Amino acid sequence: MSASSPKSAAILGGSIALGLLALGLALGQSLIRFKEYDRVVSVKGLSQRDVPADTALWPVTFAASGNELSAVYTRLESDGAKVRQFLLDKGFKPEEISLSAPNVNDKGQYGDENRVGSRFYATQTYTVYTRNIALVRRMNTQIAELGKQGVGVGGGYQATEYLFSGLNELKPKMIEEATRNARQVAQKFAADSDSRLGKIKSANQGQFSLEPRDANTPHIKTVRVVSTVEYYLSD
Repeated sequence: MSASSPKSAAILGGSIALGLLALGLALGQSLIRFKEYDRVVSVKGLSQRDVPADTALWPVTFAASGNELSAVYTRLESDGAKVRQFLLDKGFKPEEISLSAPNVNDKGQYGDENRVGSRFYATQTYTVYTRNIALVRRMNTQIAELGKQGVGVGGGYQATEYLFSGLNELKPKMIEEATRNARQVAQKFAADSDSRLGKIKSANQGQFSLEPRDANTPHIKTVRVVSTVEYYLSD
């Protein structure tokens, strides 16, 4: 063995030791960073606003009864003409009004000889699909005029449905607002816990909901979205 062998071995051993030390430090720093990134805070941000409905779906149902089916149909036809004219007179456009097929209930088909009242009971519905929300709402107090004309309105009653079609226009701003509100909550949490807010780990914008503001104002809709965001925390 040459004289330089012990020296070479010493140098090699020292290099290996330094390498292991450096590797240990690097792993230690990586572990510390991993632990820091493992600290997260999950927060929710709300965006909510009230909007007026822009479309109304108003069903106007009228009824007729009798023991002769032909007479019942004749009455439906006569009353239907009155309902249509009433709607036109109030300001609705012809293209906003559609008529459903008659719905006839025959009580005699079950062989009930002791039935009370007429054998046939029929209903038919005019549906008004319009953007004139104010006019539909006024009809609540004016629909009784049809009763004065002898039209039996209200059989098979269906509530007026109010719709809002502008949700897609609201979405970008509301998502931005919800995310901003979530960040404000996260920043407050970080400050209270003597931490610094880091980058976003994950985010979920949530589902948009569209509901009547309350039972008395169905024509006013509340649009709501909740975003859930996770942030990294560091010291």
